Amino acid sequence: VMLYQLLSVVRRPRSSRGWQKWSSARGGASAAKAHSVALPAQAQVVICGGGIMGTSVAYHLSKMGWKDIVLLEQGRLAAGSTRFCAGILSTARHLTIEQKMAAYSNRLYRQLEQETGIHTGYIRTGSIFLAQTQDRLISLKRITSRLNVIGIPSEIISPKKVAELHPLLNVHDLVGAMHVPEDAVVSSADVALALASAASQNGVQIYDRTSILHVMVRKGQVTGVETDKGQIQCHYFVNCAGQWAYELGLSNEEPVSIPLHACEHFYLLTRPWETPLQSNTPTIVDADGRIYIRNWQGGILSGGFEKNPKPIFTEGKNQLEIQNLQEDWDHFEPLLSSLLRRMPELETMEIMKLVNCPETFTPDMRCIMGESPSVRGYFVLAGMNSAGLSFGGGAGRYLAEWMVHGYPSESVWELDLKRFGALQSSRTFLRHRVMEVMPLLYDLKVPRWDFQTGRQLRTSPLYDRLDVQGARWMEKHGFERPKYFVPPDKDLLALEQSKTFYKPDWFEIVESEVKCCKEAVCVIDMSSFTKFEITSTGDQALEILQYLFSNDLDVPVGHIVHTGMLNEGGGYENDCSIARLSKRSFFMISPTDQQVHCWAWLKKYMPEDSNLILEDVTWKYTALNLIGPRAVDVLSELSYAPMTPDHFPSLFCKEMSVGYANGIRVMSMTHTGEPGFMLYIPIEYALHVYNEVMSVGQKYGIRNAGYYALRSLRIEKFFAFWGQDLNTLTTPLECGRESRVKLDKGMDFIGRDALLQQKQNGVYKRLTMFILDDHDTDLDLWPWWGEPIYRNGQYVGKTTSSAYGYTLERHVCLGFVHNFSEDTGEEQVVTADFINRGEYEIDIAGHRFQAKAKLYPVTSLFTHKRRKDDVELSDLHGK
Repeated sequence: VMLYQLLSVVRRPRSSRGWQKWSSARGGASAAKAHSVALPAQAQVVICGGGIMGTSVAYHLSKMGWKDIVLLEQGRLAAGSTRFCAGILSTARHLTIEQKMAAYSNRLYRQLEQETGIHTGYIRTGSIFLAQTQDRLISLKRITSRLNVIGIPSEIISPKKVAELHPLLNVHDLVGAMHVPEDAVVSSADVALALASAASQNGVQIYDRTSILHVMVRKGQVTGVETDKGQIQCHYFVNCAGQWAYELGLSNEEPVSIPLHACEHFYLLTRPWETPLQSNTPTIVDADGRIYIRNWQGGILSGGFEKNPKPIFTEGKNQLEIQNLQEDWDHFEPLLSSLLRRMPELETMEIMKLVNCPETFTPDMRCIMGESPSVRGYFVLAGMNSAGLSFGGGAGRYLAEWMVHGYPSESVWELDLKRFGALQSSRTFLRHRVMEVMPLLYDLKVPRWDFQTGRQLRTSPLYDRLDVQGARWMEKHGFERPKYFVPPDKDLLALEQSKTFYKPDWFEIVESEVKCCKEAVCVIDMSSFTKFEITSTGDQALEILQYLFSNDLDVPVGHIVHTGMLNEGGGYENDCSIARLSKRSFFMISPTDQQVHCWAWLKKYMPEDSNLILEDVTWKYTALNLIGPRAVDVLSELSYAPMTPDHFPSLFCKEMSVGYANGIRVMSMTHTGEPGFMLYIPIEYALHVYNEVMSVGQKYGIRNAGYYALRSLRIEKFFAFWGQDLNTLTTPLECGRESRVKLDKGMDFIGRDALLQQKQNGVYKRLTMFILDDHDTDLDLWPWWGEPIYRNGQYVGKTTSSAYGYTLERHVCLGFVHNFSEDTGEEQVVTADFINRGEYEIDIAGHRFQAKAKLYPVTSLFTHKRRKDDVELSDLHGK
């Protein structure tokens, strides 16, 4: 009854000045030139979009010394999603890169008014994140431990303390909360105007009411833009078009895929309380109740992320400046009920308005930035998943660095446009996925969760065969991969629903798969790996690959080389294995999610030469990984060929017959350090070869295994994977891979100078393996990734990946150790002695566990010795 009383009050006619009048871009065109003024004929950079993203990029580019910049806005400045933004700046994020972007935005907005003279409404209120369950509290504790180590104050507080900080809240159902005192609220439209004003003073030309029709491209390079007021020639184009970024990308002569989709987003505004709320009243995030609440002009602004979102503009319809979409009280009712439970006194308040505005979401809940893989000079910054204000300053800075220096100052792979391929740009896929993504923003995300929509898009030919044998699936770059196989006697439903930060229900299943890999033989379908072939008529392939890759590829035919492509700073752009198939042909195997990035990197450096051919053959081959000591027996029996190390040495590749099938590429490597073979099978033979392997392997105890077993095996052997442990700022010298770099061979390759300098000066971080000592696997919280590492009580880094090591019977974490000066905080050289002399602890949700540190390569972990030939130092990619 109370709810409908409130709704009846809401629907009563009233004369209020309304939200639209309040939020109109006050003086919004002051930084923009009158739209009748002619556009310049050329510029270095054209930015599309006058919201917080576009203005932030313009601001930062101009600060870095680029002046010849034109910003175009189709409506008025700050009149799109930026105008309707709730104005909450929150640094509490799961990803470190997002935390850093938000922290920088906070610092920037705080001083913006002083810099520009434009009032931005910045007020440091702090945020309180409520926990109604123990699992939510654990999640908040994990975030707190990560925030504190990067200098963002945060603490876990009691419900009683919550009530002290915000007396109007009902706290009876809370188990605790996280308080982040330096979070703020701000007027997002005014921030955008202040950024535009500062950019304009630095020479940026801004034109509103100017629409971009399409971007002109010639030979894969941006050459200019066509607008409704004429052409502008340019070298760089930046797509900050928000919800219209997708369509603008597709409008080019050479389309750029930017996977994002809009949903309606609702929040309500009330009139002030009788005693208006203090301006510094903390912002509340009640994720379990799916709502947020902030002070607004003495009343409140409250919205949320409902379970049944409403996608919008799927067919591409749009409005220039977003006029207020329709109120939908029936749709908002669950959030309103949640709000009334949290703030019962709201019952007596008058609602001014229910605001409905589009917000843009991406397929993986992370924003999109970076250069297009297909069009040079075409940059993107869009898809903020309702966090545009929090990320605006930091994201604009990183993209500007990327354009000016060729790379940002932090690793932003998790946000890079190239993590997506064209397969994520289907309108149907995007519509379905964002309906899942929007509620997920406030859902509790436990480790190893998977998206449920947009699945079974890319599958191995063996998918159905594995599915009926109990495979449970995860998805990577749209490709289905088995996690583990549920035995017939297990309760499937319980397994699917078990979500926890503690010991998971699949523990024993993965243990039996790992044991089988160690003692008998297992098969893992690894077809998702990216596979390229590089061939040439002469020596062109070898010459260009020698320049692109850090290890020596001039090896005898049939040999496999573990290597990577480095950037100018010596960091890994990719980590891969390359088999030399013939004098002039190479087979390259890379991480699954590197398909687009690898292709773009190779194309960037490969000359336009008709005698040099690069082909993506990912879809041509099914890859089976045979792991274990009996793999050699299975293959010998199926091929009638000797497979012992004498005849088939480690890291060797040979085309063979397996069963009735010819042309199988067999490689003596497993990506885990265990003995075994990778089989690259032409897809039409995949089912036959799999059936034969399983049939012959029965007497050797063969079984299927999944990626969780692979993960345990590779981490236990200290094998680093790209995308988890390695990134564009990680060099071979920092992770013990100096032996894989041809520094002493007098050959030039990308990154060589940086590595030589690093070798001379020493490294400032080292990849280290940690084995947890006093950790109880059954009772304690597990490490998953991102846990702070302490050395002698001082913070030195974070874990990058972790797994339970079934052989060691301990948890194993990998992570980088830094050496921060206790006096200045500056980074110092990290020596092996520095690592070995420390006492280490890993912080899991605020509780520290002792750990032993080991450097790569590790030789003394295992009690039993293996033949040298069986131990392959492969550490590929397979996140």
